[in-house]
Formats: sequence, structure tokens, C-alpha cells
Amino acid sequence: MSSLSLDAEALYAELLAGVRRLLEPEGVLVGIWSGGAWLADRLQADLGRNGPAGVISSTLHRDDFGSRGMAAGTDATKLPFAIDGSHILLIDDVLYTGRTIRAVINELYDFGRPASVKLAVLVDRAGRELPIEAAYAASRVVLPAAQKLTLARDDDGRFAFSLREQE
Repeated sequence: MSSLSLDAEALYAELLAGVRRLLEPEGVLVGIWSGGAWLADRLQADLGRNGPAGVISSTLHRDDFGSRGMAAGTDATKLPFAIDGSHILLIDDVLYTGRTIRAVINELYDFGRPASVKLAVLVDRAGRELPIEAAYAASRVVLPAAQKLTLARDDDGRFAFSLREQE
């Protein structure tokens, strides 16, 4: 097991600063289920924006849907605003292969055609399988493929990371 230590709360502060710079004045935040949705909710509040952030799930558009089936978050997509013509800032916790982002963009276009879509992440862990890049990453790390970096949220809304070997 790696001795990697990431302070999720410190990285959140970096993400908040990056999102302030990226978010269009009339833009909307859309968090990717589940860690990205937690981040988007907190960003929405910390930025003093009205209304809820959007939430989007990748489940129905994943290329491994046949093997994964209906995972938690299947009905998580909630976009309380028009997508057509909107400037969307997608928020995710960990960017790895890019497959989740590809699936989320497909889901997003099921709801309309945005004017633009940008991506901000807490951690970019490298290892891309698709040509997808975050416009902002609070941290960049390289981990072995056998390790999984997961964001957790406690009852007080504070974030922490866990690192474990994948099955």
C-alpha cells in the first residue's frame, strides 16, 4: 500500500478557488454522482449561488453497463435548470480513465445541448484511456492501476480520501 496522503479539505479549498475562475457568470455546476455531487453541493453553497447544483449519473451510459448492471446512483440525475445553451461546469472527485466523463457527457446531451462544458476535479490521477482533460485539477497524482482513490464525506460535510487495493 502506498503512503500517499492527500488532504481532501485543503484540496477542496484549491478546487473552490479554481471553480471561481472557471465558472461563467450564468454558468451552472453539475456534480457527478456521488463524490462530485457532494463537491458541487458544497461549492454551490460556498460560492453563494442560489438554488441547488445539478447532479448527473454515468450509470446508464457506461461502456461497462453490461457487467456492472444497475449500480447505486442510477436515478441520481437531477438537472433543475435548462441544459440548452447553458455553460456547464462538471465537478468530479477523481479523474482517472475518462470513461465516467464520457458517459456523463452522453447523459448530459440526453437533456439538451449546452453552450459549453468544462470539467474541474479534486484529483487527476493520470492513466487516461480517452482524450479527456480537466480544465482544472486541485491536485495531480500518479497511482498504480491496482489502487483506488475514493472520496468520503462525514456527517459534518468534511471530505477525506481513502486509498485501497482494487479487487
